[in-house]
Amino acid sequence: MIKYFAILVAAFLLGLPVAVAMGGSAVVLMILERGITAFRPEVVAQKSAYGLNNFLLLSIPLFLYAGKIMNTGSITKRIFEFAKSLVGWLHGGLGHVNIVASVIFAGMTGTATSDAAGLGAIEIEAMREAGYDDDFTFAVTGASSLIGPIIPPSIPLVIYGLMTSVSIGKLLIAGIVPGIILAGALMTYVEIYAVRHHYPKGERFQIKKLWNDFKRSVLSLLTPVIIIGGILSGIFTPTEAAAIASVYATILTVFIYKEVDWKALKNILFETVRDSGTIMMICYCASVYGYVITRSQLAVKLAGAVLEISNNPYVVCFLLVGFLLIVGCFMENLATITILAPVFLPVMEAVGIDPLAFGIIMILTLMVGLLTPPFGMVLFVLCKVGNFPLTRMIKAVVPFIIPVLIVIAIMIMCPQIITFLPNLVL
Repeated sequence: MIKYFAILVAAFLLGLPVAVAMGGSAVVLMILERGITAFRPEVVAQKSAYGLNNFLLLSIPLFLYAGKIMNTGSITKRIFEFAKSLVGWLHGGLGHVNIVASVIFAGMTGTATSDAAGLGAIEIEAMREAGYDDDFTFAVTGASSLIGPIIPPSIPLVIYGLMTSVSIGKLLIAGIVPGIILAGALMTYVEIYAVRHHYPKGERFQIKKLWNDFKRSVLSLLTPVIIIGGILSGIFTPTEAAAIASVYATILTVFIYKEVDWKALKNILFETVRDSGTIMMICYCASVYGYVITRSQLAVKLAGAVLEISNNPYVVCFLLVGFLLIVGCFMENLATITILAPVFLPVMEAVGIDPLAFGIIMILTLMVGLLTPPFGMVLFVLCKVGNFPLTRMIKAVVPFIIPVLIVIAIMIMCPQIITFLPNLVL
């Protein structure tokens, strides 16, 4: 059992790209199992190609494109100003604004790094100008970006659904309530932090200003409404929702706001193709790695090993989450999902854990790794965006991980928080 992960970890330590590490590890394992003379390259090609033969994968480049084009121009600024009018009057007002804006922006991008790079730059600048200390500013910006992959659209949830055959529509809808709870937990911590450090309240709440900012941002705010509302109502599938969101985002930024010219649109399309290619290569190579894992019956062996420890679903879920917290620090989250989600599935089935609920728990747990060294991508993005020391960023963000862990524990103990909405409407 150890060799299946040892070879992969060794490939990562050598600095190989994620896709190459998985594909190469699969080839090495097949040779070790069958011998070089019995190795059949055509099996690798067939199994890899099979992994991309899924219509739902089309939603990934479409969601990426919609997020990138919505991340351009004044859209993020409009969202930030609306959030400021809504909750800026609380203690540590811009800290709350930071979180609420991330909730709204999460309905457009679906990735934590997009939130950190796009909206994060505006949030950091505004909080610095308002006199907030950098430690608080960067910590709350990093923590709030974790909301992005939970609230739909979410690329990690799409990948999880593909790997486990769980309904992607249900997964996307299942992320709404946990995302709001996570935002509430972070806002509670910000309120406590702000009161303890004597942060002043923001500008007095004004219904007229809220209405004016809402009117300026209403077209941007319609994006998550279109995506979530369309899936909830059954008007279109998640893939169709991605396509409609892409068209809407293009019309909004190119023709209505007129903030993206054709040259910029070309660059956005190029970035979308580049990033989509990276994700597709991971899926491509993960398919053959998954084939090797399936042949080895590693998932069955793991299920047996876990059941020897306990068959209590809560205990098992906490064990899996603890393992994911460690793995998330060292592996890219999409690679982790493609490798471990199918392996964990027999364990979940054996002890009665709902794969739908565990999908949300797994994604949020892995997102914690974006805020921890040595491979925390959100840490690197924010430090680059705001010219902030990495070691100081790590120290500042640690307390903000506590509310995230509390939310994960609540979801483990009460999975109905996750499952009731998708089971109710789909």
